Amino acid sequence: MANTAFKTFARDNGGRVSLLFLLFLLAIYSFITSGFTIFAIICMLPVLVLAVITTFHYKMFSFWALIVINYIIQMKNMSLPIPTSVPNEMFEIILLALAVIDVQETKFERIGNLMFLSLIVWCSFCTLEVLNDTCSIGIDVGAWFTTARSIAYQIMYAFLVFSIYISNPKILTKYLIVWGCLALFSVFWVWKQKNLGFTAAESSFINGRGRLTHVLQGGSLIRYFSIYGDAANFGIGVASTAIAFLVFGITSKIKRHRWFFLITGLCCTWAIFPSGTRTAIVCLGAGIMAYVFLSKSVKIAVPVTLLFGIIFFILAFTKIGDGNSQIRRMRSAFDKNDASANQRSINQEAMKKYLKEAPWGIGMAVGYKNVPANNKFTFMATVPPDSEYVFIWIHTGIIGITTFLICVAMMLSGACWIVLFKLKSSSLRGIGAGFCCAMVSQQLGGYGNQVLMQFPNCLVFFGGLAIVYVLPYMETEWEAYESEQIAKEEERKRLKLEKKKASRPE
Repeated sequence: MANTAFKTFARDNGGRVSLLFLLFLLAIYSFITSGFTIFAIICMLPVLVLAVITTFHYKMFSFWALIVINYIIQMKNMSLPIPTSVPNEMFEIILLALAVIDVQETKFERIGNLMFLSLIVWCSFCTLEVLNDTCSIGIDVGAWFTTARSIAYQIMYAFLVFSIYISNPKILTKYLIVWGCLALFSVFWVWKQKNLGFTAAESSFINGRGRLTHVLQGGSLIRYFSIYGDAANFGIGVASTAIAFLVFGITSKIKRHRWFFLITGLCCTWAIFPSGTRTAIVCLGAGIMAYVFLSKSVKIAVPVTLLFGIIFFILAFTKIGDGNSQIRRMRSAFDKNDASANQRSINQEAMKKYLKEAPWGIGMAVGYKNVPANNKFTFMATVPPDSEYVFIWIHTGIIGITTFLICVAMMLSGACWIVLFKLKSSSLRGIGAGFCCAMVSQQLGGYGNQVLMQFPNCLVFFGGLAIVYVLPYMETEWEAYESEQIAKEEERKRLKLEKKKASRPE
């Protein structure tokens, strides 16, 4: 009966359905090649309506949409008519609103922890910065909120969303797989850029504002950026992702997950080199050494330390691989006479002199567009910060950067404490350790480049640290889930062996 009804519908409406489907595909093609054209927006409106309806019927839809959009929002082909942060913020607010509406089922008790306390302190400090008028140009609430949202509020959003919605082992596992698939897509895209070339939008970037930092050595070295905003962001982000997935893979007891995690980690490790980001190789090393500490295992510590030591020695003290321009670029990270690093040191020495008179920084609402040329702090408003730490230091002063570092140290120390002393399951400790090592890697990246608060890093890595704090609540469920998955794998293995035996001739 159902089959007959379907055939009747297909016969009567097949042409219209096919036409709508073709228009939708054409809209997607138009979006990929030209961004948000009027045609693409009109054709995709039904998808928007469907998304709104789905959000209220299936609240996790918004969560997964947030994860995917956060990862791809900076693709050069995504020419958004709105600020880049708006989609993320919109989904985060929707998710928090849904959590409040469904208050009886939402596990708000998981929020009260050291990370939440640290973020309250940091967000409160950034809120008070609205009153900072060091440059004597007046208070601009809109400009202040843009910076405060970037360096403080988006971390709080990530913490709340991940603490509430990563609520059980199935969702946690699904999140790791989705994250891994997105990371593999970024690896594929950098391979595509390197071997098949750039899209029109990417070429426009590499030949325009990105040329100075992405086309080096007279054009013989291209720094590839994949789906990220720039090569530094990609290189450090993929390095932190690599260490996380390598740790997940080493410690996972579920075979199919172990292979997926290890393959993802190795692919991400390869992707560091096309980025030409020297800091990334040091970030990977820092993450590895953090795992040596968190593993509490001599069997892991010794071979990992030896392997890292050999790689460090090859890069720092030999010329092996110098025929490859990407390896030469990475090797320069260990060169004390590197011109780029020296210029940063010169800039920072000049900043110190100005910031002695501005312990609260020059203000969050201050930028190169709104500081008069004759202002005392014009240099501070226009000099490239080069790193996330320096950016925070410029805008919030020695008081702000000290507060931020103390808060991050508290968040990371609390997470490491959970991994070392509260979790009993070795595989769950591995997940916690992977996130902690990724955060160590990211913090080092934030010291060297302005990447810590960029897409997709902030949501991924601060959200990952929030997951560590909820792991103790799901440990019992995790052990049951893991045992069930291992039993299923054993059963599949047994059935496969029986089938193989049965197929053999007597």
